[in-house]
Amino acid sequence: MLHSNKHPFKTNLMIDKTILSIIAIALTLIAFIPYIIGILKGVTKPHVFSWIIWGSTTFVVFLAQLEGHAGIGAWPIGVSGVITIFIAWLAYLKRSDITITKKDWLFFTIALSALPIWYWMSDPLWAVVILTTVDMLGFAPTVRKVYHAPYSEPISFVALFFARNILVLFALEHYSLTTTLFPAIIATACLLLIALMLLRRRVITR
Repeated sequence: MLHSNKHPFKTNLMIDKTILSIIAIALTLIAFIPYIIGILKGVTKPHVFSWIIWGSTTFVVFLAQLEGHAGIGAWPIGVSGVITIFIAWLAYLKRSDITITKKDWLFFTIALSALPIWYWMSDPLWAVVILTTVDMLGFAPTVRKVYHAPYSEPISFVALFFARNILVLFALEHYSLTTTLFPAIIATACLLLIALMLLRRRVITR
């Protein structure tokens, strides 16, 4: 007797990972939509070059994850990268903050170096390491701002990205440093940022 599905457990697992990936994409959209609306209304004025850097790093990490066989688990990162680049473009159209500092150029140059290093080393892990480092360096101004003004960033926004990256980890089809490093580090950074915000808010209200 022939069986139409020889691996029902594997199929169910793939379906579960697909659902997790879809939920992660939904959380990404939920997090970004209010921000985009704020730009359209002229209330939010993001730094254009910073969003170009974040969009570039995120999308290249997505490509590196695909190379590392992350499968459907990488798609939320790819969607996030596309939306981030779209925000940079939208911010430019709305004439938001277009100032560029030496630090911005440094981060952008380091981010761009990921592609040739990936090519020379023939290993996407190097690109992920470089780009994750750039993203973490980009967190520094936010951490400094939150320390002094803990109500300046909504906890819900950071919490959504924490949840998104946890779901990404569970949705990955293959686990390696290449596929897990970026979402794991970003999730950890989001969690620590939430803890800092809660701690500083408690100190201020005393």
